[in-house]
Amino acid sequence: MNAALSPGLYIVATPIGNLGDLSPRAVDVLSRADLIAVEDSRVTGKLLQHIGIKRPMMPYHDHNAERARPRLIERMAQEAVALVSDAGTPLISDPGYKLVREARAAGHQVVTIPGPCAAIAALTLAGLPTDRFLFLGFLPAKAKARADAISEVASVRATLVLYESGPRLAATLAALAEGLGNREAAVTREITKHFEEAVTGTLATLAARYAQAAPKGEIVVVVSPPGEEAAAASTEEAEAALVEALSRLPASKAAGEVARRFGMDRKALYVRAMAMKNDKPVS
Repeated sequence: MNAALSPGLYIVATPIGNLGDLSPRAVDVLSRADLIAVEDSRVTGKLLQHIGIKRPMMPYHDHNAERARPRLIERMAQEAVALVSDAGTPLISDPGYKLVREARAAGHQVVTIPGPCAAIAALTLAGLPTDRFLFLGFLPAKAKARADAISEVASVRATLVLYESGPRLAATLAALAEGLGNREAAVTREITKHFEEAVTGTLATLAARYAQAAPKGEIVVVVSPPGEEAAAASTEEAEAALVEALSRLPASKAAGEVARRFGMDRKALYVRAMAMKNDKPVS
């Protein structure tokens, strides 16, 4: 008979599609945990049924985290509590980090059992630079908030990785093209499943493709970093481009155009553009 697990928190990665990706160590921990904290007991129940075990489960998700967390922390003092998400690695775009933080603060052991992660898997499929990347989770649903979020990362010299749903995909790709310029990108979906695919192209091309029909399945978008022209751009070049753009566009649109071209911060360029129009120096 297997020995009991030591009390504490066990962060267990689960498959993102193919059940064969569940590691032997994950199976071992799940089979010996006193309690499994889950997003959806129906989803995790199917996984447990697949590996032939039954364990007590307790919901832990965005809607009940504040109420459930103290009870889980209390139980960790005497029991082994496993944390899983519906798919992939817990804490990636979910409230799990607060559970880890409070478990450590209470002096409990925290152990990770690594495994599948859709963001990392998408990077391996995309064929874009992987030496430096920024994970954005889900962008805001509302257009203004989404545009602002994209503007904040326009100048980051890294590959961007984000999650999206099928119905919102075309609008998000179009917003990325507007805010970042027409960079190379990849849309990956159904990773590790039978219909896994990675469709590559420019953001504008991909936006047009998915405007025709929203895809099904879990989606990860990967966007290339600013190009060599943007990386080499000097302040003087951007300033000259802003002067030229102001000769034909309002300040907000001029700032947006230059931000996309050089991968610079749109808000800072807008402040500079307004100063130029008003002939006021900017410190």
